[in-house]
Amino acid sequence: MARNLSDIAAMGGVPRYALVSIAIPPHTEVDDVTALYQGMIELAQQFGVAIIGGDTNSAPLVAIIITILGSTRNRDNHILTRSSAQPGEQVAVTGYLGAAAAGLEMLTNQLQFDPEATALLKRAFLHPYPRLAEGQLLIDQGVKTAIDISDGLISDLNQVCKSSQVGARIEIDRVPIQPTVKANLSQKSVELALSGGEDYELLFTASAEVIDKVKRAASCPITVIGEIVADNKITLVDSQGNPFNLSRTGWEHFITR
Repeated sequence: MARNLSDIAAMGGVPRYALVSIAIPPHTEVDDVTALYQGMIELAQQFGVAIIGGDTNSAPLVAIIITILGSTRNRDNHILTRSSAQPGEQVAVTGYLGAAAAGLEMLTNQLQFDPEATALLKRAFLHPYPRLAEGQLLIDQGVKTAIDISDGLISDLNQVCKSSQVGARIEIDRVPIQPTVKANLSQKSVELALSGGEDYELLFTASAEVIDKVKRAASCPITVIGEIVADNKITLVDSQGNPFNLSRTGWEHFITR
């Protein structure tokens, strides 16, 4: 459900209602289904969402389908889109990146960190926080273009660039990597921040003046990491301006694994 809420946040919308449909094997424990719904109910209540229906069926494998219905809260029905980025605009992100991917890395490979780091990375992966208030703030401050970082920073930036028919130049040393990730996975921290995904932070573009307004109004860190350019490609550079090659840009939805 957090992913669906993040999609609403990326448009600057307000989530209202949820439909939840599940298909489960007949031998599924009732307590497991109850725990699943309890988690969804808690998250829905946190953001003022009413679960109004759905369907339940038997199936050989578990399938969970969630639809969130939302609305705008401004009179002109303005929403944030992926197709309005302009050359010369700055590229910025909310919060810090890499923690969710680092949490998955930790759990998958059974890595051992100190208790505080373990708890933070586990929470980042299992309980991501959609930036709904920040999405609405972006609209209030005049931002027009945004996307949530679910598939990876570069992969999601690429979606904006394709939709807007522009490119981007990103300075990797300015990307705000979660400090715990830097401390515990230093060699992979840049890759996790650039391509890991599942952080559900917001990436947005706007003029320097508008982004300064967002920085003053936001309750979370706002970091400028680059700019939109006109050449229809994404270039990564280090602090010296040297090209940086990234082996993997993010999640590819239609590649068989």
